[in-house]
Amino acid sequence: MKLLKERILQDGKCFEGGILKVDSFINHQMDPRLMKSIGVEFVRRFASTNVNKIMTIEASGIAPAIMTGYLMDLPVVFAKKKSPKTMTNAISTIVHSFTKDRDYEIVISSDYITPADNILFIDDFLAYGNAALGVINLIDQAGANLVGMGFIIEKEFQNGRILLESKGVKIESLAIIECLSHRQIKIKE
Repeated sequence: MKLLKERILQDGKCFEGGILKVDSFINHQMDPRLMKSIGVEFVRRFASTNVNKIMTIEASGIAPAIMTGYLMDLPVVFAKKKSPKTMTNAISTIVHSFTKDRDYEIVISSDYITPADNILFIDDFLAYGNAALGVINLIDQAGANLVGMGFIIEKEFQNGRILLESKGVKIESLAIIECLSHRQIKIKE
């Protein structure tokens, strides 16, 4: 996706430890036109699946998931990082956050993810695959079916794709970062 790649190179910032900061246009301040283009591309890539629900994790995955859900005319559900007192039929799992370097619980109500659902997971980043594994666990607990996972940015050098593909997951990444060495962003062509 040319527009996304150009924006990453123009406005992305690279930090030690394999961290790519895109908060000026994706996950803090958002560019709605870019988000629409991202949604359009996810729709194109997953149009042949039998998806009937979009899923993500709060908070950074919500914008691209909503845009994709809007364009596909599908409901969007997101796993929460804290279980509200009002949640019923909660299922949960623990994931490790690479960016925050801590474990946290993600939770979703089985009222909104059921065995009748064919889930498309959308998120901002694929790094080591920890969040994606947590989502797979939630989908399995609910008895739903995962049809694929779409990521805005994949950090190829952190091998999350290898882990997920070994589990048979269909992965689509809109921009693949080969490396972030020496504070330089190298995007796969």
